[in-house]
Amino acid sequence: MNLRGRRQHADLGFRFLSLGAAVLVLVVLGLIAITMASRTGPVLSKMGFDFFSSTRWSAADGIFGMLPFLFGTLFTALIAVVIAVPISLGVALFITQVAPPWLKKPMVYVTDLLAVVPSVVFGLWGILVLCPTFLGRSYLTAGIILAIMIVPIITSLSREVIETTPPSDKEAALALGATRWEMIGAAVLPHSKGGLVGAVMLGLGRAMGETIAAALVIGSAIGQITPNPFKPGYSMPSVIANEWGEADELHKSALIGLAVTLFVITIVVNLIATGIVQRSMRKSGGKTA
Repeated sequence: MNLRGRRQHADLGFRFLSLGAAVLVLVVLGLIAITMASRTGPVLSKMGFDFFSSTRWSAADGIFGMLPFLFGTLFTALIAVVIAVPISLGVALFITQVAPPWLKKPMVYVTDLLAVVPSVVFGLWGILVLCPTFLGRSYLTAGIILAIMIVPIITSLSREVIETTPPSDKEAALALGATRWEMIGAAVLPHSKGGLVGAVMLGLGRAMGETIAAALVIGSAIGQITPNPFKPGYSMPSVIANEWGEADELHKSALIGLAVTLFVITIVVNLIATGIVQRSMRKSGGKTA
């Protein structure tokens, strides 16, 4: 077999290997979804739509309403994103557009290291510092902790996206007399906006799915639905972590129902992010944002 034939066989093998890996991921994801959804049957048979709309959660009485936990998950994630996004974008723009080379590299290293700090460390810091000194256990405390956790993720992804801006676009804006800030607004952000939205959505998904850190500082107030961020509450990941060990079959079915709901929400968020990114790419003439 000549060299060209070996290369063709290698390319074909790599293609099938990649396809197999992609199919395997989809199969595993589908099996997880089917298994989890099938385990929610008992609670849905008992509660019906009330499982999604009721505010009462009483394992002793066999009554399970997930609405307060859904509210807590979305509320704390929203707080986290509102706090984290301006900080993350500011840091990413500083690293890529302003920081001198001697400062850029250490900032990149520190940001990447923060992304791998275990969540329990942030949760314990929140208990030891934020809770007793400033805010107590509340939605806001959980939102701040989640914001700290997702800042490195959004920053790292945003930095990579911003650095894909063609130098010619930036140089053209500067040559026309634009200031650095005007160049960022005219060239960098329009080119990168699709990828930046994707980075924010990934941070949002991380914030909604976080378990331990949120469970430690959110306050674990069952049935609490209030827009007051200083009040204690609960989130879906937190209640699953706190109650699974002592749950009976019906109770476990309700907790699995929370997990399935969170799973669906995460998929919807990712689909929305994908749609926004693709739309941005089409508007920019097919450029990768």
